[in-house]
Amino acid sequence: MRRIAGFAWLLSLMLLQYSCGNDSHSSPAAVMLSSDIINKAERLNINASDSCTIVTLLDPWQGADGVQINYYLVKRGSRPVSVDDTSRIIYVPVRKIICMSTTHLAMITALGEEKSVAGVSGKAFVYNENLLDMIDKGLIEDVGYESTLNSELILKIKPDLVMMYGVGGESSGYSGKIEELGIKTMLNADFLENDPLGKAEWIKLFGALYCKEYEADSIYRSVSGSYNSIKDYILQETRRRPKVLAGLPFRDTWYVSPGNSHLSSFIRDAGGEYLWEGTVASAAMPMGLESVYIRSLEADYWINIGSVVSKDEIPAVDARLSTLPVFKSGNLFNNNKRITENGGNDYWESGVLNPQLILKDLSSILHPELFKDHELLYYRKLN
Repeated sequence: MRRIAGFAWLLSLMLLQYSCGNDSHSSPAAVMLSSDIINKAERLNINASDSCTIVTLLDPWQGADGVQINYYLVKRGSRPVSVDDTSRIIYVPVRKIICMSTTHLAMITALGEEKSVAGVSGKAFVYNENLLDMIDKGLIEDVGYESTLNSELILKIKPDLVMMYGVGGESSGYSGKIEELGIKTMLNADFLENDPLGKAEWIKLFGALYCKEYEADSIYRSVSGSYNSIKDYILQETRRRPKVLAGLPFRDTWYVSPGNSHLSSFIRDAGGEYLWEGTVASAAMPMGLESVYIRSLEADYWINIGSVVSKDEIPAVDARLSTLPVFKSGNLFNNNKRITENGGNDYWESGVLNPQLILKDLSSILHPELFKDHELLYYRKLN
């Protein structure tokens, strides 16, 4: 069975690369040649027809229901494909791209294509030193944020593609402004994936955009292999599941990640029990501080505590938090060890592509007896 599965995977990749170069047909509606390229991601499909690679996004923004968007990746120099919406045709490999999220930067960099990055949305959010250097040298422009996009600068850059993310509506309305300039856009919904490996698997989208499918798949296989090895080890070696609190209130409201979230998956795979593990929701759940406080009395560990860098900052948010047993125990760990002076956090950049490293951090926090020599990478203990 493994040999058959391996052959199917190899054939799929071969067909994807074949589709990047074949110009004998013009309709992407022809017989689909490959599937099953995506394993964990729920919002992404990649298939090859005999004329192009078809990328399908499923419900690519918060609140979307039954939405499906197709993009058609066509090798440069190939015969044009016939589709109803030509704005969805993207010529590959992409040579110049603007990224509206730092997650996109990490995946592009992993494929060795950072020189194709021509613009970012907010220098302050970037962590990668090489990219920051390119920004300082004027090789990468800061095009602003959704509501304050610099349209003139984007037009001057003339990117092949602007990679965006949808928060409300298709992309908060700003995709239309860019498309009016005659520039291609593509949504990216990696941030909506609930499985850590599902998020990481979006590197396969960039593999298709740069015609580096083999490289992207190799990276993902290495990541998933390491992740599952740590997960299996934890499952075999532990019986105790310490209870975990996460987050920090904003004023009197605590936006709690549900039990089917990306964060909950990490905690479970690291051998912990998330306090809201049994809940299901499509977004963070707003709860009153009082109700969260009562539940938090059970917590053994407290992680992902906003932007604080010391234990003393927590009571300043609300004095009652300092009376929690978990606060007094000192088991406080935040995911902001790798940050720039401007606030760029590598947890949200390279961490998305490296969930195995985040899992190793969390596993060593919750079960230090199993990882005595591990030095935290993305997390720090708050003192």
